Amino acid sequence: MHLEPSSMAGDLEEAVSVFVQHRRRLFGIAYRVLGSAVEAEDVVQEVWLRWQKTDRSAVVSPVAFLSSATTRLAINVAQSARARRETYIGPWLPEPVDTSSDPEVGAQRAEALEMALLLVLEKLSPTERAAYVLREAFDYAYPEIAEILRLSLVNVRKIVSRARKHLSDEQRESVDTAEHTRLLNAFVSAARTGNVASLEALLAPDAVSLSDGNGIRACARIPVLGRARVARLAVYRRLWPDVDIGLVDANGRTGALLHRHGEPIALLHIAASKEGIHQVMWVFNPSKIAAFTASRSRFSAAFQPGIGGCATAAV
Repeated sequence: MHLEPSSMAGDLEEAVSVFVQHRRRLFGIAYRVLGSAVEAEDVVQEVWLRWQKTDRSAVVSPVAFLSSATTRLAINVAQSARARRETYIGPWLPEPVDTSSDPEVGAQRAEALEMALLLVLEKLSPTERAAYVLREAFDYAYPEIAEILRLSLVNVRKIVSRARKHLSDEQRESVDTAEHTRLLNAFVSAARTGNVASLEALLAPDAVSLSDGNGIRACARIPVLGRARVARLAVYRRLWPDVDIGLVDANGRTGALLHRHGEPIALLHIAASKEGIHQVMWVFNPSKIAAFTASRSRFSAAFQPGIGGCATAAV
């Protein structure tokens, strides 16, 4: 059947409209499964290309189609990413995203976005991670998850239950937003002034510091364990001179972005419970810092069909 140009344009406009309506959700699913904004963007872009090529008149539920395609692609990428991360130098941390414009990145429950939880999610298999994310962050029903993952309903329930137990064993109850910000400010202030005693008072006895630099010089290549050692590392004298610090929204929590001579050099994130700061996360990897700063405009640009049927957008 031959379509008139006006009909084709209208069909593309409708395809774009539907995709734009759901793209925050799609990015949110992919990002939580992958822990990487750049990889999640690639997945969402590939889903858009598939959506264009699909016979959309036969699609009963666009959101179900798009969510399924996103989840399966993200699982495939996560499986290959796991092999790549075996060669990563030093601790690997999730790639942080700026959540000032969209604190939940399309999810029903924002807490499933926090850096500490994403780090624990990495210990699950990609399929377990996807099942947990769909259920806990986006409130998908078990039959929907079973269809997306092409697994039995019984199997999906077992996977989600197993993931919940694993995460509950690893996670601690977080402090509220105001206390989190207070602890972060106090940590930065004490570290800048070299006040080791004040730092130790803020830290839990079993505190751990993780530095993600992928081989950057002078960046710790193993986790640093214990209150005293974490405090001494935080006052490292080469880090703080000539540094400007700005508070940012990173993964739904306050973080600190460090600049030197106008260039971002590190992002500091913490996880804290009633016992104090138990996890200090330093992102030094330049590509991850660049991705974080770029993520600020992810949803500010309009989604427009591009040349040759591709699309350009901050997705």
